Amino acid sequence: MVFVLAACNSAYTPKPKGYFRIDFPQHQYQVFNQPGFPYTFEYPVYGKVVQDSTFFEDQPENPYWVNIEMPQFGGKVYISYSQIGGRSRYKIRNAKGAYIDSIGINTFDRLISGAYNLTFKHSYKATSITDSNFVTPNNIQGIFFKIGGNAATANQFLVTDSVKNFLRGALYFDATPNEDSLSIVNQFLLQDMRHLVNSLKWKEQ
Repeated sequence: MVFVLAACNSAYTPKPKGYFRIDFPQHQYQVFNQPGFPYTFEYPVYGKVVQDSTFFEDQPENPYWVNIEMPQFGGKVYISYSQIGGRSRYKIRNAKGAYIDSIGINTFDRLISGAYNLTFKHSYKATSITDSNFVTPNNIQGIFFKIGGNAATANQFLVTDSVKNFLRGALYFDATPNEDSLSIVNQFLLQDMRHLVNSLKWKEQ
């Protein structure tokens, strides 16, 4: 009884809050090379490429928008493609303040501006937004965006030849954004996103 009572009175040290352990697979890749698509790239073997039929309640502007679904992590990379000089549907505000569809030309400056606008939509939840230019081994130029804080997406990129092809990617999770709990998964999938970008090639059309 003495030992039991002594144990009951011993100091208690609370354990820090933790998260579920995640067993990550090996980084291995397969080729996406769908006939008719203007691009090809390599993506994880634990991912699945699905053609995008809706993009956040809007219709994709062409059939070359795809999602790389990774159900093991509850994540998805949205890939959107635009042809520079082609036509796209844009949202504009009319005299009554309502947004309506309008057809416009995909100029290079307009696509770049749109990519930055989409990234900075997350600024109200972000603690930081950094962008860095890069050139891939296939001599494709791009910009990588890193968003800190509890934003809906932490990693985004765009790649382009500035003449004909413009592709944008963003990683989202099917969960409430939490930088602490998603950090290790974001870091793991960041390597896959960088591999996708570095393996991307434009096709001759």
